[in-house]
Amino acid sequence: MAKYLLLKHYRGGPAAVNDVPMDQWTPEEISAHMRYMREFAARLEGTGEFVDAQALAPEGTFVRYDGEGRPPVTDGPFAETKDLIAGWMVIDVDSYQRAVELAGELSAAPGAGGKPIHEWLELRPFLQETPTITE
Repeated sequence: MAKYLLLKHYRGGPAAVNDVPMDQWTPEEISAHMRYMREFAARLEGTGEFVDAQALAPEGTFVRYDGEGRPPVTDGPFAETKDLIAGWMVIDVDSYQRAVELAGELSAAPGAGGKPIHEWLELRPFLQETPTITE
């Protein structure tokens, strides 16, 4: 089994087919989308392929260390993750092909008008082994 992270993006990836931003959806459309996500996760729980999923709140802060005795620096000159990542799901599957299959299915969650979003999801495997350095 291999773990994969499926990242849902607000923006930053290729545009979805149904590219209406969620803040323009009706309450019913949001409910239908969230129900699809819950049902998808429940099905994967049943097959033992679900690990975790979380939606992220829009607020957040970028933080970095700024040196001994200095307060942490917040925000910065870079795009903030809160502007890019909407949420994630972690799956544990038998193969890369199964991960792609599930990501494709999750991409079809309903959006505006009840139509599938067909959003692009970023699929990333978890690092399995620590890389070794050879001289």
